[in-house]
Amino acid sequence: MGKEDFVKDITNIEEDFAQWYTDVVLKAELADYTETKGCIAIRPYGYAIWENIQNYADRKFKEVDITNLYMPLLIPESLLNKEADHVEGFAPEVAWVTIGGTEELEERLGIRPTSETNMSVMYSKWVSSWRDLPILGNQWCNVLRWEKETRPFLRSREFLWQEGHTIHETEKEAKERTLMMLDIYADVIENLLAIPVLKGQKTEKEKFAGAESTYTVECLMHDGRALQSGTSHYFGQNFSKPFDIKFQNREGKEEYAYQTSWGITTRLIGAIIMAHGDNRGLKLPPRVAPIQAVIVPVASHKEGVIEKATEIFENLNKKYRMKLDTRDNYTPGFKFNDWEMRGVPIRVEIGPKDIENNVAVLVRRDTLEKETVDFDKLDKRIGSLLEEIQANMFNECLENRKNRTTVAHNLDEIAKNLKENQGYVKTMWCEEVACEDKIKEVTGAHSRCIPFEQEKLGDKCAVCGKKANKQVTWGLQY
Repeated sequence: MGKEDFVKDITNIEEDFAQWYTDVVLKAELADYTETKGCIAIRPYGYAIWENIQNYADRKFKEVDITNLYMPLLIPESLLNKEADHVEGFAPEVAWVTIGGTEELEERLGIRPTSETNMSVMYSKWVSSWRDLPILGNQWCNVLRWEKETRPFLRSREFLWQEGHTIHETEKEAKERTLMMLDIYADVIENLLAIPVLKGQKTEKEKFAGAESTYTVECLMHDGRALQSGTSHYFGQNFSKPFDIKFQNREGKEEYAYQTSWGITTRLIGAIIMAHGDNRGLKLPPRVAPIQAVIVPVASHKEGVIEKATEIFENLNKKYRMKLDTRDNYTPGFKFNDWEMRGVPIRVEIGPKDIENNVAVLVRRDTLEKETVDFDKLDKRIGSLLEEIQANMFNECLENRKNRTTVAHNLDEIAKNLKENQGYVKTMWCEEVACEDKIKEVTGAHSRCIPFEQEKLGDKCAVCGKKANKQVTWGLQY
């Protein structure tokens, strides 16, 4: 099979982005559809990416004193109903268990869409004094939300995530923790996944059900649509009051605690695919890639080729995540295309002539550039090349975001910009929900956030023309 034939198996990214995405997920063996409608099987290669995200994030959490715990999958209906705004926001997505074995349950059990309620009722048992605070808990788990439309990684009924739930003595401490965790998410996404983020606060309309305020890291995909990639919520006392999370403060008086919640999910795998991929398939940033470099022997039937490739693999595998492709039922050309499609950052080619010259050929996935490197310099060069690729992939995403970010001063301009150059549109906003709704009605775009780094683009709302002090970024979303 030639290169051209192989590449045709993936839909052109510019012609049908949605089908291209599905092709990459399936052909790179990241996930597959299952007999359970709306749920996917995450295959080993896709799960290895999630493990790398999980390991990096978990290490960052522990650096700021977060400890892991685990809560039940099932939530009694009476418990789920305790916080009114929260249950109203999640009610359409909750799946219910009504029968246990052959007997109908006395009370329905919700399959967790999120664990604020379970966490809160336990915190109410564990907290009695200011000396018990803070509690800085997190769980890595699955959740279930009965989504009507699903897409692998981006939106499925069951998905994997982490959900952090912390409880504090003071409002100040809780708010600081909320923003601290958002900064960690920005670190994960920018430094591990090589995707620049837009940080800011969600509008009242877009905030999490039950939160006083919600903060977000937004990422722009190759096609100009936005992906909410991580959120951190300040609850204040919205959950501690109905769940009776009280403590005796330093003055000996009873007080309700202050709470936060924050999470990232396997949708970050979808972000990697859509932010970096191309017509050859997946393109993985080296720091998150399960395989950082693959060695492909050329003319492996000739004497000494496999032996030399194995020797180099064993040396490099001590330091990097390596793969040696000794499959004898595929041609080198097929293997080149296969590993490019799977997004491996570096390919190492070793053939008889290379061995004679004591060199290997390195091919980088991001630019497809080739270079010849002496065997004794391979270790050092692969290390530096991985960092070059990581930086270049981040910069390419940053350039895409820059090219797809525009400014608008009225509704017509917002619609025109989104139609001609789908991406972020920055405007001034009066903070009225009616204007936010109007933009969605006319363009389909949602407010992404009120950026922390505000720009003064004028003094009038782009929709109603009234006085505006807030700059908002809008965009179509996944």
